[in-house]
Amino acid sequence: MINIIHTKSGMQDEVARWREAGLSVALVPTMGSLHEGHLSLVQQAALRADKVVVSIYVNPSQFGENEDFDKYPRTLDDDVQKLAQTGQCHAVYAPSSMYDDQHSTMIVPAGAADGLESLTRPHFFTGVATIVLKLFQHVPAHSAIFGEKDFQQLSVVRQMARNLDLQIDIIGAATVRDTHGLALSSRNHYLSADQLSIAPQLYQQLCIIAQRVRQGDIQELVIADARRALQNAGFDEVDYLEICDAVTLKPVQNNLQTPIRILGAARLGATRLIDNIALDETDALA
Repeated sequence: MINIIHTKSGMQDEVARWREAGLSVALVPTMGSLHEGHLSLVQQAALRADKVVVSIYVNPSQFGENEDFDKYPRTLDDDVQKLAQTGQCHAVYAPSSMYDDQHSTMIVPAGAADGLESLTRPHFFTGVATIVLKLFQHVPAHSAIFGEKDFQQLSVVRQMARNLDLQIDIIGAATVRDTHGLALSSRNHYLSADQLSIAPQLYQQLCIIAQRVRQGDIQELVIADARRALQNAGFDEVDYLEICDAVTLKPVQNNLQTPIRILGAARLGATRLIDNIALDETDALA
């Protein structure tokens, strides 16, 4: 049986007992609706720590007006069952709320938080940084595992931990994809059958961008061609396609000596998909 904990004090007490016994603790923050991608994070956490905590909390502060907070799937019982089947999760932290009525302090990150997702969701990283910092206080773990699918989020959390001298290791885990290359996401269940057949094109175009950039093609032309291909494939809007420094997430024009990340976001019907790959990542089209 997995211990399901609903209060901050209960979670802190549990972690304190583990740490006093000399056990290492890893946290996997989630909003629930768990899929194989989340479970892979649990597996990575179990490789690094004696005890694994999965937090499940749909964070209202990272949803903007007219976003999907109310309809975001909440499947706690099913999530706990999936975690129990892994045999690698020792506690689930599922608070009913992380904010009291007097909450009025938020973390406002810059740097890696600028651009990309912030262009269309300016509230997002304030909500993410604030809730992650609170989770680190509620679950004082040695390490925390985040998926690379949300690469800008991972970068913002790493930056926050570094800037605020947080005593926790931030670990990125590789994106898990389906057989067609689509990055696994809780929001994929919003897609119709036809949209699911179109959605992998985002990953495929990122791979094509990487191939062409490695070959020395002009980056502006490569991005323009990829935008056009996504729109022709059936995407309703392309929010961004960017070639960025993998640490700062600043756009990169010609210097490809530094580690590079290629990031994209596009809308398919009512669903917004994001994805990214490293420039030198082995891709399905090679």
